[in-house]
Amino acid sequence: MIEFYFDCSSPWTFIAFKNLQPMAEELGVQVEWKPVLVGGIFNTVNPGAYAAREDMNSAKNRYILKDVQDNARESDLKIVFPPKVFPVNSVKAMRGCLWIAQDADAKPHFLAFVEAVFSAYFSREEDISNDAVLTDICRACGIDDVAFHAGITQPAIKAALKANTDEAIARGAFGAPTIFVGDDMYFGNDRLALVRSAVLRSQAAAQTPA
Repeated sequence: MIEFYFDCSSPWTFIAFKNLQPMAEELGVQVEWKPVLVGGIFNTVNPGAYAAREDMNSAKNRYILKDVQDNARESDLKIVFPPKVFPVNSVKAMRGCLWIAQDADAKPHFLAFVEAVFSAYFSREEDISNDAVLTDICRACGIDDVAFHAGITQPAIKAALKANTDEAIARGAFGAPTIFVGDDMYFGNDRLALVRSAVLRSQAAAQTPA
């Protein structure tokens, strides 16, 4: 099992989301997708992330912008970063991920919805906090948009998103994407090779006679 804590407002998470799926399929391992609010993580344990964004023309941030584009190109993704609305309030989208995951009719469209939210924000620069944008995404993915908007207001869904965020923090997360193989934590798209190695070690250990 690979656990993937994610927020659709993170470009690196978009890239990792795209790259993790074929890797997990190749390894024959399931991914448990865990929506979080990365802003909640930053506020609690990594407030310096906000200060780091203040001067996007610093040498480090110029490199980060280039690095995003280099990795997006390698992953065959179009990413505009930062997009017009930045940062974005992703709470409705992330609650939506949780609602879709537990709704029998919507669940088969979970990955399509997540990818569509990423693409809307980072490829088309749409405001994913906007109800109309989320409605269009739902309809394009075959999800009942009326049920979706009702679902994301449910107290249980709101509580689940907070619980996931708190869980990620308790396990040591300081941003997104945060990935776990067992108790081993890995951060970012550029750690997927290490995630692969951790899965292979786990699989080998499981096959070793006691």
